[in-house]
Amino acid sequence: MGRRRTGAPRAVPGAHLRFEDVIRRQLDLFEEDCADLIEECDAAERAYDAADRDEAEEKYGDYLDLVETGTDRLVELRDGFARTMVEDAAEAYEAEFNQAVQARLPRFALGIENA
Repeated sequence: MGRRRTGAPRAVPGAHLRFEDVIRRQLDLFEEDCADLIEECDAAERAYDAADRDEAEEKYGDYLDLVETGTDRLVELRDGFARTMVEDAAEAYEAEFNQAVQARLPRFALGIENA
């Protein structure tokens, strides 16, 4: 019969945890599920850009409220997945997720690092 190994499995030399694929899928899902919110952000930004001086502050506040909602949803997505990992992997995943949001959805990136 074959020899049975005991102990922990060996690490693959040079292996590094990468989350690119899962993050891409998560952001695809966010963009699909939150398409209305993203469009509302676009419309609110246009309204702010077109606003008169006396309306600009209110319009910008409306825009920021929508952006905060999107950021909160991304944080929920990120943190929910990170809770399934050991601490080191979760930290690496969170950093990659935040970078991906910065590159792909920059309006939602400002508050994500502090959440």
